[in-house]
Amino acid sequence: MTVERTRERPLTIAILALGGQGGGVLTGWLVEAAKSSGYLAQSTFVAGVAQRTGATIYCVEMFPRDRAAALGKEPVFTAYPVPGDVDLVIAGEMAETGRAIQKGFVTPNVTTLVASSHRVYSIDEKSALGDGIVDQRPVAEIASRAAKKFVCFDMQEIADETGSVISSVLLGAIAATGALPIERAAFEDAIRQAGRAVAANLEGFARGFEKGAGRAAPRAAAPLEKAMPAGPAGRALAEQIAETLPAPVAELALHGALRALDFQDIAYAHMYLDRIAEIVKRDRAAGGDEQQYALSAECARQLALQMCYEDTIRVAELKTRAERHSRIRGQLAATHDQPMYVSEYFHPRVEEVCDTLPAALAARVLGSPGMRRLFGKLFSKGRIIRTTKLSGFLMLRTLASMRRWRRGTYRFALQQQRIGDWLSCVHEALDQDYDYALSVARSIEIVKGYGDTYERGLTRYLRSIDAVRQLPPGQRAAAMQKLHNAALADEQGRAFEQTLDSLGAAA
Repeated sequence: MTVERTRERPLTIAILALGGQGGGVLTGWLVEAAKSSGYLAQSTFVAGVAQRTGATIYCVEMFPRDRAAALGKEPVFTAYPVPGDVDLVIAGEMAETGRAIQKGFVTPNVTTLVASSHRVYSIDEKSALGDGIVDQRPVAEIASRAAKKFVCFDMQEIADETGSVISSVLLGAIAATGALPIERAAFEDAIRQAGRAVAANLEGFARGFEKGAGRAAPRAAAPLEKAMPAGPAGRALAEQIAETLPAPVAELALHGALRALDFQDIAYAHMYLDRIAEIVKRDRAAGGDEQQYALSAECARQLALQMCYEDTIRVAELKTRAERHSRIRGQLAATHDQPMYVSEYFHPRVEEVCDTLPAALAARVLGSPGMRRLFGKLFSKGRIIRTTKLSGFLMLRTLASMRRWRRGTYRFALQQQRIGDWLSCVHEALDQDYDYALSVARSIEIVKGYGDTYERGLTRYLRSIDAVRQLPPGQRAAAMQKLHNAALADEQGRAFEQTLDSLGAAA
């Protein structure tokens, strides 16, 4: 296997990996494989910040040992990849692919780019008030044009399937590209010599090689958005939805009904469907079939999110589910005989504590400054609960078991009242204009989460509704959409206040 060189310089590899992805392991394998193949090799790295706010950049350079001997001098290796002189770029996920291109590491006719198509979401994406996930398709399109050769597939999925680390799958894809003058056996020997999870990593390497070479058996992709009802109750809901709701609404409604069933019980799921049926009825009367029932579909999505809110009962239930612990163990690649400790951090405010109290008692606590102070002192410090210990697990399971009494809690009553008010606003808007009703339905999206996040979203939503009602009917739909976008623009609410002021001036 040969690699053409335009000038006599070391072959340069840049690796961009997140914390925990094994960039150092991959670097070690590459250096070992290069040395065993007759090359001088050196590796360096520049550490990034925290796991997802940055990534470590590794640089590996290699030069033929016999050529160095013929020249009578050692090659001078760089400490950092030089833009324009990088032969192979390896990215641990798609955001790092874009970062590599942005830094100038990827050059047409020079660079082979190997990347995993999966995502590890950034802090900005996860903390966005709305859907902050960045579309990765433009990155892939740019990468295919920017690189001499672009190999990209979901390597994390293969690593999970084989019980290996993503580094081994990346190494297999690298070997398949032919970008390095190293035989496949040398890469495999490097994995063996490392002596850690050899069988799993060799399997991951082989799968990565097959996929990178384009010889992997094609796999039919499962429709991700397809809801899968389980059990008699779920199947009965699916049948009811198929018989009673129009096709554009049915899939979202099935997701919502199953979510309500998981959140509470079958009666709660039927409450959800009854509300959707009323919306569909009004939507149809307003000409919704010509709009593909856009209003009903939006309400189906938003109603499910509002009905399945995050109270302490729900949080405790989710954190003690068996599949969650299995998923964490799988992510850590921990075997069943290895001890694993999971620490959960709780710091509920007085309001979150009162959410799970009986409605009358919670109202007394929240209405009494003295009782608020008392509860505040009791819960002023955060709690660290280990759910892998019996005491911690039983504590949260006891809290989760309060689900059967949720209908009597303060938060349940308050939430149903707010949902009813929102639906009334949607119905009122639909009597005036379809687009206005659609924007009102979507506006509840900012009311989510818990604590200060929830309160900020609720306040902005209510102010939006009140402000738009003061405008002439023809301006309401556009104004509501502007306020919604502004509310999602920044956490501090500067854009929202500016937009609200501009609407006040217009009115």
